[in-house]
Amino acid sequence: MARYTGAVCRLCRREGQKLFLKGERCYSDKCSVGIRAYAPGQHGQGRKKNSEYGLQLRAKQKARRFYGVQEGQFRHYFEIAERKTGVTGDNLLKILESRLDNVVYRVGFASSRAEARQLVGHGHFEVNGHRVDIASYLLRAGDVVTVCEKSRGLEKIKSVIEANASHPVPQWIDVNRDAFEAKVIALPNRDQIDAPIEEQLIVEFYSK
Repeated sequence: MARYTGAVCRLCRREGQKLFLKGERCYSDKCSVGIRAYAPGQHGQGRKKNSEYGLQLRAKQKARRFYGVQEGQFRHYFEIAERKTGVTGDNLLKILESRLDNVVYRVGFASSRAEARQLVGHGHFEVNGHRVDIASYLLRAGDVVTVCEKSRGLEKIKSVIEANASHPVPQWIDVNRDAFEAKVIALPNRDQIDAPIEEQLIVEFYSK
């Protein structure tokens, strides 16, 4: 399935809450969810009856859109999580959080996950000293993500890092903005992931 290229604010409105897909706009008064707190489209303000399947589908779609993952890849992550020991839902979130583009966003090296994917794809980041341009690259505990030496002088990179300097960083990542470096201390526990996702509904959706 092709990647969605329409207005991302419509996705937040469809899910009924902010998914922070638009960077700084999501924190401003211009956020579409705050202005039009109903689903997009002609029948967006009509009454909706949510079945059990509908709730599970919405939970899955929300998670996909939150992390910017396509359907096939999301299903692949679920299958990996299902094979691992432990709780499947928790395993799935750990996998999603360990993506390189997510970590770049989490530490403030990008204003949104979409921007993080673009920066990674353009080769601005290294993992353990080697350049990686695959946004879905899965990091492990101990991996160090750094901005490439040639990219540190770019005004875009510097302005984004400065703008996000006050944003909180997850406990499982240690960031040194002066060194343009972030280290994954350990993969997160569920209580360390502040994602608006009901992972149990996703497990139920794929278990049918």
